Formats: sequence, C-alpha cells, structure tokens
Amino acid sequence: MAVSHWLLTSVPFLLPFITQVSAQQQGCSVNNTTPSIYENNPPGYVVTTINVEPGFTVMIDHTSPHASFFTIQGTELQLSRSVDYEEDTLLLVDLICRNIDGQTNSLGILVTILNMNDNSPVFKQTNLTDIVPEDTKVNATIVAREDLSARDGDLDTVFYELTTIVSGTDGYFAIKGVNNPEIYLQKALNYEKFNSTTLVLYARDRPVGSTDATNTATTTINIFIEQADTKSPWFLPCTFINTDKSICISSPYTGRVNISEMSTEPLILEPGPIYAIDPDYTLNEKIVYSIVGGNTDEVFSVNADTGNLTMNKAVTSSASYLLQVMATQVNNIQKYSIVSVEIKVINKSNFSPYFESKIYNGTVFVGLPLRSFVFQAGDASAPLMITAADEDFPNKVNPNIEYYIKNSTDFIATKDGFILTNVMLESTETVTIEAVGKDMVSLQEASTVIVVEVIRATAVPSPDKRYTAQDMGILGGTLAALLLIALVFLGVMIFKWYGKPVKYLVRKKFSKEIPEGYQNKSYRQYEHPDVSTKQHETSENGSVQSMTHVLEQPALPLPSSNTEETDSLPKASIASTIIFDQEEKEEEVEEETKHEKEVKSILKTDRHVADDGYKAVWFKTDVDPDAGERVEVIEDNAANGDDDSDQDLQKNDDEEEEDYDKDDHHRGLGVSFASESSSLSAAEVIVNMSRTDAVTEDDDDI
Repeated sequence: MAVSHWLLTSVPFLLPFITQVSAQQQGCSVNNTTPSIYENNPPGYVVTTINVEPGFTVMIDHTSPHASFFTIQGTELQLSRSVDYEEDTLLLVDLICRNIDGQTNSLGILVTILNMNDNSPVFKQTNLTDIVPEDTKVNATIVAREDLSARDGDLDTVFYELTTIVSGTDGYFAIKGVNNPEIYLQKALNYEKFNSTTLVLYARDRPVGSTDATNTATTTINIFIEQADTKSPWFLPCTFINTDKSICISSPYTGRVNISEMSTEPLILEPGPIYAIDPDYTLNEKIVYSIVGGNTDEVFSVNADTGNLTMNKAVTSSASYLLQVMATQVNNIQKYSIVSVEIKVINKSNFSPYFESKIYNGTVFVGLPLRSFVFQAGDASAPLMITAADEDFPNKVNPNIEYYIKNSTDFIATKDGFILTNVMLESTETVTIEAVGKDMVSLQEASTVIVVEVIRATAVPSPDKRYTAQDMGILGGTLAALLLIALVFLGVMIFKWYGKPVKYLVRKKFSKEIPEGYQNKSYRQYEHPDVSTKQHETSENGSVQSMTHVLEQPALPLPSSNTEETDSLPKASIASTIIFDQEEKEEEVEEETKHEKEVKSILKTDRHVADDGYKAVWFKTDVDPDAGERVEVIEDNAANGDDDSDQDLQKNDDEEEEDYDKDDHHRGLGVSFASESSSLSAAEVIVNMSRTDAVTEDDDDI
C-alpha cells in the first residue's frame, strides 16, 4: 500500500515522461499505456495488447514495482494474480523491448484498479450484553455509538437499522438515526411486563430498499432489565385494573367484635388478615404497619411487623369503627399505602348455627334448565330447602344466615336455603355436595351434606308459554283497572236507585232532631221571587190560624193517576207532608238567592205595609195597642190543641213512610209543618201549602 500511495502521488509527473518515451520507441508499443481494470479479476485477465515489430522482442522488467502482478502471453499483457482495491489502487509495470542488435528500450504501463462493492460492513463486536435499570429515564443512552459503529472495507457509507426479536418489546429501544447506531430508551420500562429482550442491529453499505447489491452485517444486543424500587406496597387481595398489571386496587377489610367484651386474640377479618407486599418482589423491601386514623379511644392496635389487629380495651358503644391502616416500606417512607378496616360492634353470639339434619336428600331431573329446583327425595312437588338453627334467636330462626354451596359448581343455594341447579345436568348420577350456612353478622358457620340423585324424567312438561314477572304485573294492572271500573259503575247505580230515599230519610231525621221552633213560610216565599203572587196570597191567607187547632184544608187536586190515593189520605196528613220534589226545588232556589237578599227578622214591633210580601209575627205582649186593624191577634189557646197536633204529626209521619214506598208518583204533594214551643205565651203555626203545577193552574183559573 506504501508503493501504491507513492505511485498515486507520482503518476501526474510520470505520465508525460512515459508518453514521450513511448513515442520515441521503435519496434514495441501498446494501445493504452494507462489502462483501468476492476479489482478481483482472476489471473489471465488481459490488461492490454502489445504491438511488437519484426526483429524486436518484449519482456517484463522484473525490477518494476508490480512486476509480479503481470505476465506476457504472446502479445497480451495479462494479470498473474487477482488484485484487491483495498490493497492496491495503482499498478506500475515496465516492459523491455530488445532488437536483434541487443539494443533495449523501456516501455512503462500504469494500471488503475477500480473499486468494487465486494466487502461487507464489520462491527467491533457481534454480540453485546447490557443491563438496564427499570427506572432508567426515557431518552437515556443505552449503548454508545462507539460500541456499535461498523467499518466498511469499500469505504462506503454505512446505514443502520434496529429490530427486536422478542414479542411485546417493540417500541422501547431505538437508534438515534440511520447513520448513527447509538441506542436510547424510547419508552419507560416495566419489569412486570418484561425483564429482558434481544435487539438486532443491521449495518448495510446501501440504503434500505436500494436495488443495488448490498452487503450487510449484524450484531446482537442482549438487554436485561433490573427491577427498581418504583411501586408502593399493595394490600392483598387486590385487583388489577390494567393489562400490564402495574396498578392493583385493594379491597377494604371488615371484622366484628362483641360489645363490652375484649378479645385477646387477633381479630378475624374478611377477606383475610391485613397483609401487604412490595410489588417490586425481587427487592422485597420490608414493610411495617400502623393505624393512622379512626381509632377512637385507642381501642385497637396493629402489630407493626405482622399486621395483626388486636384490642386494647372493650367496646362500650354499638357504633362501628372505620380504621385507616398504613403499610410503609422501611427503606423509603414515601413508599406507602393505606387501606380501610371496618369493625362492626355486635351483640355476643352465645351459640353457633347448626343444621338439625346432618344429611339432606334430594332429586332433580336430567335436562332441566338452569336455576331449576332440587326437590325432596320421594316428593317431586316439594323443593328441597336446608335450614340452619340458632339458639340465640326465638324459634331458632336467625334472619342473618345465608347459604352457599362449598364444593360444587353444578348447584347453588339461595339465601333462603333452596337448592337450585347451576348447569343443565345431562346424565344420571349421584352427587354429594357440602352446604354452608353462615351468620353474616357474627361470621359463624355451620355445614351439612346434601346427596342429590340426578334421575331421568319419564315426561318432562314443556309448556308452550312461560310467563314472566312482567306478564304477571300487566295482568294484575288490568284486573285492578277492571275492578275500579266495576266499583264506580256499582256506585252510580246505587246512587241512581237509592239516592233520593236516602236523602229523604236523612232530611227527615234532621228535621226531627231540631228543637221546637218557628218557621215563617211566608218570609221564605218572599225570598223566592219566582213564586207567583197568587201563591203568596194563598200562603198568607192560610198561614195565620188559631193556635187551638190546626185548620183543616181541602185536599189539593192531583193528576188523575193519583187522585184516588190523595183523596184517601186524612185531612190532617195534608198539613204534615210536603212534596219531595217541591222541597228540592225550593232548596235549590233558596241556595241560589240566599246571598242576594239580606235576611230580615220576623220579630219586630213595627210593620211596613208598603213592603209588599212582607209579614211579621209578634208576641202578644209586644203588640202596639194603637196598631188597630193592621195587626191580627191570635188567641193563646194553643195548649188545648197540643195533644191533637202531636198525634196528627205522628200519624202523618207514618203515612208519609207508607206513601213513599208505594209509588214515585205519590211524591208530588206535601206540606211543611212546624210545632210551637209550649213554653211560649203565644206562637203561631205556619202552614205553608205547596202545590204542584196542576194546582197552580187551578188557582190561576180562580
């Protein structure tokens, strides 16, 4: 290579001299004194052709720098061995041309060796191993460039590519560029996901995807991840909430203590004792426990090393405790976790639950769907039910006991103790299972054995329709609506047929309960302006009568269909009955007009003649002696007729009840009657005769 370098530097100066010498030589010549050939040509490759004149001979000057690379075969200058560009880039050989007289001439030939892509890149190491801590920062250098650079013998530019051969580890490591093989961390490591990987680095003398012939070299990098102290303690049991299992959520602990009783043993908790681990399990740092909250009156304490929860004193109230227990790494107090522990205070259980029957026998048919009942052996209509007794409760019935099957997944137990299938049983067999009854308050348990005989049913009913709870709800709603409609209809019918009689009887009873009083029927008619003047006059003429007896009135005419019955009534009854319909009309008119007129007193010492339709009643002692004819004095002889009036009133009441039941047409006639008080010195009985439409017409004719 030293000679070649010397030749390369001296060629520019030698070429003019060689050309001049060649031009002066006679008898020997070459077509090209500076030929170019590719490296790696085999021996015998023709470098150039020599032209020799007659009388001349040609030979290689063995003193030439590269005479060993050439040979002359006839008139051809050939290679005697292969040339490597990486070793020799120029070859110089001298030819000696001799004539017959012994004169010699020298002919120099300079051969240029052309490079070929015949060498692959070369790494310093073909296999590397590196240990990377788990907490290495992203973008940190993992393997330096100097350790991964490859050299190409053809002095070509090297192109790099990094891949991984371990599944699930892609994207964590990368190189700085296609011409820079330095490896760096591209994504944070997770020891739980993988703890080692293998990388392969490719070095090429052509870009990826080039159509030219490419030489490639590879090196393998083995990466081992060293776990770091990155996670806080986990309380067990816990549940992972992500796929890479980097986060685990713990469940709270629960326990029970008896009120007014101090336990000397560690408390039994669910789902298990207080226990925490270091998730960085290769480090497995030591963990200590402490109570940091909820420990009112310092009732409880926790063992710093084991986590066992014990009592310092008895609990005096029924209030529950919600403790906060912390687990901390000894080497790093900032690595900690907190879990809640609920301690319920209960009454002491003196007796544990127990099954009165040690073995239960049941049968179930093959092919039944899930959640089918297991029936009592020998009785296919009675579902099998297990029951645990507890002496702490009346009748041994503990409502806090729940049941479950312990050693089988083919059957389940309901909270009430019924045994159901959990799968469709396909073959006949005898299954022995263990059932447990657990007091959910005291956590005491009892167990029993159930022997289930799986038999083949002779005929399994398959109803066309299975009604659901929703169907039953719809049916119940429909029936309730129909019942409501029926009740409303029945109420309407009762009111239609019995409404008036009921109203009459109530009104009659109410009138009997009123104490002896006075009614001014004339003033009542004054309040109804729709009543005709003749009716007022008729009422006025028949109102004021002697108190010694009740004035007998002739029977009022009725429609032809009721004439006979009306005539057959006693005259006294006419004075004590009233038409039911007319009373209703009068009450309606009274309700409409009661707010339109001012109520006027019927007891006055003066009389306003100009006020038409106005009547007044006075006691005899209050009558003005100068009143003259304007005042009609009624003698106080009412005492003589009290007995008769009471008898007539009783008789009239009986007749009204009989007439009301006979026919609705008999309800068109009636008279309102009021008796006076015997304690008064003078009183007036007002008899107001109400008439039907037919009577009114007769009065008009008169």
